[in-house]
Amino acid sequence: MPERATNEFWKDLKPIQKVFQPDALPEAYIADAPTDDEKYYVPFTDTVSSRPLWISPSQNKWCDILMAKSAGLVNRHYHPHEVFAYTISGKWGYLEHDWTATAGDFVYETPGEGHTLVAFEHKDPMKVFFIVTGPLIWLDEAGEPNGYFDVHQYIAMCKAHYDKVGIGAAYIDSLYR
Repeated sequence: MPERATNEFWKDLKPIQKVFQPDALPEAYIADAPTDDEKYYVPFTDTVSSRPLWISPSQNKWCDILMAKSAGLVNRHYHPHEVFAYTISGKWGYLEHDWTATAGDFVYETPGEGHTLVAFEHKDPMKVFFIVTGPLIWLDEAGEPNGYFDVHQYIAMCKAHYDKVGIGAAYIDSLYR
């Protein structure tokens, strides 16, 4: 149960007894998801890091908070599946589009859209909550595929970082659903 209610109209409501269906996994609860504790952010590029929040190896899908403390770049890529983004802080955009996202902005990326993610200099770090399905397909300057990055590479990258900073690779396993 969450903290005890005091004046809320529902304070005497009893929780349901049958919370999970058979074989259902528990929720993933992460307090202070956009933390400032940098050890939770895995270097994704030289200038951008990722904090994993939820990972589904079987769906090739993950949720994370992407962070850049100053000007940052994620190389050219496209997603064969949709991506959702919600801006927590900072300022970012895609070189290929005419908008710039700041705190409170939402972005839906259509499948097959190519772009170059850039983070701007800003008083607050860029922190964006992403829901990513499927791989990132890396692109060359002409927009042609020249590599990929999927959930399995993401997992390996995160486990290596978490081992290095003392959190431990097993932490990543706790995010699987």
